[in-house]
Amino acid sequence: MIRRLFDKKPDINPSASGPSGPKYPRHSEGWAALRKRLQTEPGLRVIDAGATSPTNINYLTNLGHSIFLCDPVNEALTGNWQVGKDEDENPIWNVEGYLDHTLQFTGRTFDVVLLWTALDYLPEALIAPVVTHLYLAMNPGGQVLAFFHARSKEEETAYCRFHVTQTDEVEMQLAQPFPIQRAFTNRSIQSLFSRWSGFRQFLAKDGVYEVIITR
Repeated sequence: MIRRLFDKKPDINPSASGPSGPKYPRHSEGWAALRKRLQTEPGLRVIDAGATSPTNINYLTNLGHSIFLCDPVNEALTGNWQVGKDEDENPIWNVEGYLDHTLQFTGRTFDVVLLWTALDYLPEALIAPVVTHLYLAMNPGGQVLAFFHARSKEEETAYCRFHVTQTDEVEMQLAQPFPIQRAFTNRSIQSLFSRWSGFRQFLAKDGVYEVIITR
């Protein structure tokens, strides 16, 4: 898990940021909408919840924002947060320990969360706690950009890192060969974020839901 808050543009070595490979551009109405806010409101605090992208760090810090990096999926699936099984053989998770380690904000509050596809890959027991944790850590009017696969058994469901661009596209790059856990429906997404005040959905041609949820 990588967790840092950048208040100034860092010196990034891309070769140290994890696995590399081809990047695939993808048109994103959600990113296009959120990018307008990022370009017009200086000094926002942003969470980038995915595999580390030096491109994202440079883009956001150049706009005057600070960025907190975390990879909740990688931490959940490679950390030691499963502590046993119940009588029905269901996994038991150390949820509080996971949240304290992965999303420890030390009192900071945030304006934007780039959640990407994280919720498609998290174990079931961690999903609602992560959403609640983010809700409590966001300022009123804060926004989450999240992607959800409409299907759970396709080649396109590999866990990817997302690189933002100055256009309406994001670039996707294979991060880790983690299996997708589920495919959310529109109703289940709205239920998960029922405490939030705004919900704007974009349906892309590749069957991925893009949602901007407002605190």
